[in-house]
Order: sequence, then structure tokens, then C-alpha cells
Amino acid sequence: MIDTLRALLVPGKGLLAMDESVGTCNQRLVAAGIAPTPEMRQAYRALLLGTPQLGEGIGGVILHDETLRQSLDNGRAMVSTAQLAQDAGVLIGIKVDLGTQELPGHAGEKVTEGLDGLAPRLQAYRALGARFAKWRGVCSVDDLARPSLACIEANAHALARYAGLCQAAGLVPIVEPEVLMAGPHSLARCQQVTEALLGSVFSQLQRQGVALELLILKPNMVISGQDGPQQDSAAEVARATLQCLRRAVPAAVPGIVLLSGGQSGPQASSRLNALHAVPDASLPWAVSFSFARALQHPALEIWAGQASQQGAARAALMHRVRCNVAALRGRYTAELENP
Repeated sequence: MIDTLRALLVPGKGLLAMDESVGTCNQRLVAAGIAPTPEMRQAYRALLLGTPQLGEGIGGVILHDETLRQSLDNGRAMVSTAQLAQDAGVLIGIKVDLGTQELPGHAGEKVTEGLDGLAPRLQAYRALGARFAKWRGVCSVDDLARPSLACIEANAHALARYAGLCQAAGLVPIVEPEVLMAGPHSLARCQQVTEALLGSVFSQLQRQGVALELLILKPNMVISGQDGPQQDSAAEVARATLQCLRRAVPAAVPGIVLLSGGQSGPQASSRLNALHAVPDASLPWAVSFSFARALQHPALEIWAGQASQQGAARAALMHRVRCNVAALRGRYTAELENP
């Protein structure tokens, strides 16, 4: 696990999240004018994983169960997903939660399921080549009752149980507590909820005996709700996010990889850059990115299921990767979007 952490937290690299469920992946294919079939999901994932320069800025990829079990056509022969990732110089991770369900007694709130039978599934994933895993718990926000304490504690407990099972199986757990962007809430409200959620998560992790030194945290940035009347500058997001993390995340945690949570590619890069450009921002943990749509979306739109567009789509993916690598060094500018 120590070797895995070192590989995932190499300075100047982040993670590519491509662990969408079958339903979510199908929705994105349809939006891009692509038939939502197993064959097209396979082709899309091969497009991303087969990008030759991927390892320049990506240390690991998070996959869905379907992807990890597929053999992909790379133009020469059918090869495993793990082999494609190894060819690109990245480690394989796997999403192990089974998605969210309604939290009984709390209308509109969710709890993540998947702990039953998780221990043997983790052993099977390790045998298939996975070296780390991910579990996501989500909280929605309003200015009154949500998230409830019950929602926070239920998701924090599940995240801690999952993390303990991962470490017992020799897999590095990525712990993802996410405060959703949906809604009109303010930056201050997002920070308040994020701090409460992280506080509960780390309390549960310690109760479950999870080694904080052997996990990665994947939280949201602190951002106003996407339906709010005022959207924050990159500097405001950076200040609030850093203050939140300093208050809530123990120094024992080796690394934090921020999620994009529905931000556009340029938005996520700009805010990530601001985090690394704050004066006197010495931090006890490595801070990087683990983005999904903010990395993938341009490539998907360009590819649109056409083999002739494969090269251009991979170039678009690498453009977003390189923008985020620049952001990790505080060197991202809007001019990089129009080279």
C-alpha cells in the first residue's frame, strides 16, 4: 500500500476517474449521439485508456466493475484493461460501492450501499490487478434541514467500514465524501457542511481503526451551489477550500485529490490552480485532482463514436490533463485553453 500511495501521489500527477455506472455512462453516450451499447462503452473506455501519453500526468485510473472485467481491442489484439493501463504507466483502481439509495425516514437524502460481501469482492479485484479502491458518499444541501445528522453519520460510517476492509485486503482506500453542488446554497453554507461531513468521516475512521497514513481523501472543493445567485471566483474557492481542509483533515493523511463535481474543465483547472497559488499555502498533505467529466467530456464530444476521431479525442484528453498538471504548479492560465 505504501508503494501504491507513492505512485498515486507523485508530484505533478493526478487521477482520472472513469468509474461511471453503466446507466450514467449510457446517458453520456446518448448525449454525445452515441448508441448506449456494451460495445460502445467498451470502445469509449479503450479510447481513454489507450492514450499513449496518459501516464505523463495521470498516476492512476478509477474504473467501474464492467471495465475492469473487459478485454479491450487496442487495434492489435484483445488485451485486458489492466494491461492497457500498465502500457500507459498508470495504476488501476476500482469503484466498489453499489450506488446510493434513499435514506429511510429522511426524504431527499441518500446513503451509499455495498458493504455486504465487500471483503471477497476486494480480494477478487486485487487478483484482477486493482491496487486501490474508491467509495463515494454524498450529501445534498439546503439552508435549513439538509443534510441531516443522520445522513452525515450514515455515510461517514459506511466510508469508514469500507476503508477498513480495503486496508485489510491490501488496497489503498480513496475516501470520497461529497457535498453536492446542486442547489442555491452559499459558499459559507457549503464550507459549513463540508467541515461537518469531514469531521464525522475522520471520527468514524478512527473508531474503525483505519490507518490514516494509508488512505487518500477525495473531497469536494468548497463552492457555492450551481443554482445560486452568485458564483465564486477561483481565489474565493481556494481560500474557503484550504481553510476547510486545514480545519478538518488530520496531518497524518498523505494526500488529498479534489473532485470536480460537475464543474467544467476550465473552471476546475482554474480553481485547482488558485489552490496552488495561494501565498503561504504550505500544507501537510499532497493536494492533487481526481476528475471525471472535467477531464473526459471534451474527448467524448470530439470522438462521438467515430474511429476517425480517435486521435483528436485523445489529444483533447491530454490537453485537459496538461492544463491540470500546470494548475498543480500554479502555472495554469486562460491562455493555455487556446494554444
